[in-house]
Amino acid sequence: MFEKIAVIGVGFMGGSFALAYRELFDCKIFGVDIKPEALRKAKDLRIIDEGSTRIEDLRIFEPHLVIMATPVRTFPSIAKGLRLSIAQGCIVSDLGSVKGDLVYRMEEILGNRFVGGHPIAGTEKAGVEHATRNLFKDKRFILTPTPNTDPQAKESVKKLWERIGSLVEEMDPHLHDFVFGAVSHLPHAVAFALIHTIDELSKEVNLFKYPGAGFKDFTRIAASDPIMWRDIFMENSKEVLKAMSVFAESLAKLKGLIETGNEKGIEEYLRHASSKRKGID
Repeated sequence: MFEKIAVIGVGFMGGSFALAYRELFDCKIFGVDIKPEALRKAKDLRIIDEGSTRIEDLRIFEPHLVIMATPVRTFPSIAKGLRLSIAQGCIVSDLGSVKGDLVYRMEEILGNRFVGGHPIAGTEKAGVEHATRNLFKDKRFILTPTPNTDPQAKESVKKLWERIGSLVEEMDPHLHDFVFGAVSHLPHAVAFALIHTIDELSKEVNLFKYPGAGFKDFTRIAASDPIMWRDIFMENSKEVLKAMSVFAESLAKLKGLIETGNEKGIEEYLRHASSKRKGID
């Protein structure tokens, strides 16, 4: 596989990828991050061998693969720096959860050596100190190639993630954004909004003192990195807003059933949702 890889964004996701890769292959790993402290921690934890706050230093390292693990709205500016700092044969991929038009913008900058990817894994934790080598094992990894993607580059990235233990699936970049706008981005938006709701309702009594396990489980993802999720909501705004509209309609329907005291309607609404939830593996 790749003997020298660079990880841009040495946080939880980037660090977890580096750990997973290092466990399988004899390699050198170079980290790039705007935070010197993150690089120091990663080096102390032996997640990376060397690091820098400057993309230009990749010219000296000469990576065979670059993995981008930063907030998605930073991708184009990073790609412009990479174009001047890596060799023509170097493959660039990413861990971002938005694809769509972003993949095509990346191709405009980097050409067919960019291979879009999204591991369906993660937690609400942030920081390289929380990185774990088994994060991606038995989890889906979505490849989002376009007609322009270099076939050999795509195959190399696919084999890499299969060796890590991920279940690799290919998907059109725009279909990806519809799918994960609904099943990932919307749930995060709801969790963030629910915390805001409880905060608003806590004027007379601090409701955050009384959460049960269900509330904690449901809102766990609201502790996620605000910068990362700001970028996701902005970059995939079309699909997120579409999903939010359907969710608002579903909530309004339940609200109407409760307001009118429609017991049978409420039961049917809940039974349908319960049945669908039980069908998820």
